[in-house]
Amino acid sequence: MATTERTPAPRVLLGVTGGIAAYKAPELVRRLVERGAEVQVVMSRGAHELVGPLTFQAVSGRRVRDDLWDAAAEAAMGHIELARWADVVVVAPATAHFLGTLAAGLAGDLLSTVCLATTAPVVLAPAMNQAMWANAAVQANRALLEARGVRFVGPASGDQACGETGPGRMAEPNEIAAALLEHTGGLRTQPLKGLKVVITAGPTREPIDPVRYLTNRSSGKMGFAVAAAAREAGADVVLVTGPVSLPTPAAVRRVNVETAEEMCRKVHDEIGGAHIFIGCAAVSDYRPRDVAEQKIKRSAAEMELQLVRSPDTLASVAALPCAPFTVGFAAETHDVEKHAREKLERKRIDMIAANQVGPDCGFDRETNALTVFWPGGELALGEGGKGLLARRLVEVVAERYRAARSVVQSSSRPV
Repeated sequence: MATTERTPAPRVLLGVTGGIAAYKAPELVRRLVERGAEVQVVMSRGAHELVGPLTFQAVSGRRVRDDLWDAAAEAAMGHIELARWADVVVVAPATAHFLGTLAAGLAGDLLSTVCLATTAPVVLAPAMNQAMWANAAVQANRALLEARGVRFVGPASGDQACGETGPGRMAEPNEIAAALLEHTGGLRTQPLKGLKVVITAGPTREPIDPVRYLTNRSSGKMGFAVAAAAREAGADVVLVTGPVSLPTPAAVRRVNVETAEEMCRKVHDEIGGAHIFIGCAAVSDYRPRDVAEQKIKRSAAEMELQLVRSPDTLASVAALPCAPFTVGFAAETHDVEKHAREKLERKRIDMIAANQVGPDCGFDRETNALTVFWPGGELALGEGGKGLLARRLVEVVAERYRAARSVVQSSSRPV
């Protein structure tokens, strides 16, 4: 009788630090166990003030580890054993103090030591007051950790325990669980392996004179997250980006541009042999007709600025004789679905990811909400951190690309 080899259960090491959101951590353990994961909890000293270790032991079925100086465990180099055991390490909640500790490379307790010793992916779910999250030092630590390959899930925006509202809430346990299991299974299949993917990101700048330009509020974070997710999915990724201050994702080839015209030209330079094109960039629709050679002086009470249309990179790629599978983005302030579907049809692209933008969502935020449309279908990807949404988007793009390719192959077969 033939037997089916059982896939080993993913091993998740969950670090819990001393943030008020620690009360959500047992629910995260439960969600992971429901999905078939083995979970080992490591608590910081501060976490003990908020949640008892017996709670975690009850839901995980494993004794909680919390002491770097546990003589019995460390006789066998316990922190190294834990670091090697884990398929993925997640810290939820991750406090501002822990982000700083990890960014500085300090190893003062068991959890920080394991994070430094492991070769497994490390995922952080930050939780702190919105002002702390916005602090320049915390954001610098976040950027440094991301550049080193640490992944972030959240934080989400909303009401906080302190009574304030804003970004800083720990992502919900089900969202964190989904992100973790992608590390241990979902994208290991590498659905884009062997494919070339060209992605655009960020804003463009259209000069008015040598010191002024027209631009928009795009931070480039979503496009960079998509590039990282596509690379993780096995693709050979070229990232054509406008001016942003973001580190290049690992193993991604980056091409820097400034204007819409330059972006269009560079994309067409790179598009040869591409299987998929994803236009995440917020490209300026218009540019000044004339650019002053010298700085315009403040003299007249009024000044007229005449604008002309910029090149449409997305439409021009979709119109190529052997066009790649083309995905656009639609950032809208209102009637999101209506405008997204109109853009899908007008530009004759294969898929479009739409989101609403405004003062509290979209541009320059850590979170986003996307709905994907294609001819005859749609899928809501939900709200969450841009890294998580990027991985979900890449999965959908891979599925639709394979579906489109199978249709083409079927139609080309002789009858």
